[in-house]
Amino acid sequence: MEKIILDCDPGHDDAIAILLAAGNPNIELLGITTVAGNQTLPKVTRNALAICAAAGIEVPVAAGASVPLVTPQVVAEDIHGDTGLDGPVLPEPTFELDPRHAVDFIIETVMSHEPKTVHLVPVGPLTNIALAMRKEPAIIDRVKSVILMGGSYTRGNSTVCAEFNIYVDPEAAEAVFRGAWDVTMVGLDLTHQALATAELQDRVRAIGGDLAQFVLDIWGFVGSAYKKVYEFDYPPVHDAVCVAALADPQLLTCAKAFVTVELHGQWTKGMTVANFADVPGMHHGSSEGLPMGAATTDVAMKLDWDRFADLVVDSISALAASKGQ
Repeated sequence: MEKIILDCDPGHDDAIAILLAAGNPNIELLGITTVAGNQTLPKVTRNALAICAAAGIEVPVAAGASVPLVTPQVVAEDIHGDTGLDGPVLPEPTFELDPRHAVDFIIETVMSHEPKTVHLVPVGPLTNIALAMRKEPAIIDRVKSVILMGGSYTRGNSTVCAEFNIYVDPEAAEAVFRGAWDVTMVGLDLTHQALATAELQDRVRAIGGDLAQFVLDIWGFVGSAYKKVYEFDYPPVHDAVCVAALADPQLLTCAKAFVTVELHGQWTKGMTVANFADVPGMHHGSSEGLPMGAATTDVAMKLDWDRFADLVVDSISALAASKGQ
């Protein structure tokens, strides 16, 4: 069983990530930390508690950074709506927030467990993770891995080059990629393969009950937004892929690359610059005076969609059953 801290900014796809983390038998969800991203910190934190209430989840939830390290705050209201989780009915929270700041929760949880047993799964801007690294550098050696949703090697969604989570706090992202720990980047190139297709939605509909309807309402709202903004037929379930990859190590095909974040470009700020070690046609070497570092980041390239869909359906079914639905 893989122990994880899910650092998120719920967010429609974050909600599915929380359900998968709580409902999969191969995952032990140690806690949820929140960070400003898809919406402001109070809104995304309220959403995390509402998701837990909807699914009968009881784990610590700690609120974290309310603004990026350096850049002005950006939210994704065009995709996630005014609440950050428009669409479903959001139930009242059933428990109180953990009194600790998310950064302290991350540090204390990692340090209280055996070395190399806790994964960090950040699926929003990386502000909390960068702050935790700065406050307690010992976590870098102690964490088993960081598997993050963010970036890409071919495209952006906030700009031509930059994916939202990296664009919102590029300085934090640069610190995380530079850290001497195992990092897997699950970027847009991969998550655009993880769509909530009609088939997947039908399978969730067949589960029946309030939780299944909650999920369908999530996909109904965000599906309309993605159709309007990006002309997608179905919405990507970005964040859930990171959790699913820990539940099923065969889910992703990855390639090693050196990855860093552009911090200064007029048109490219927030771009994840990836130099692949062994991918034909994608290895660019290094230019004199501009050496690239070692290819230490695992970059997700290909998704086994059938396995992913099974994990999503099974986790929702398990949570629904535990609620007696």
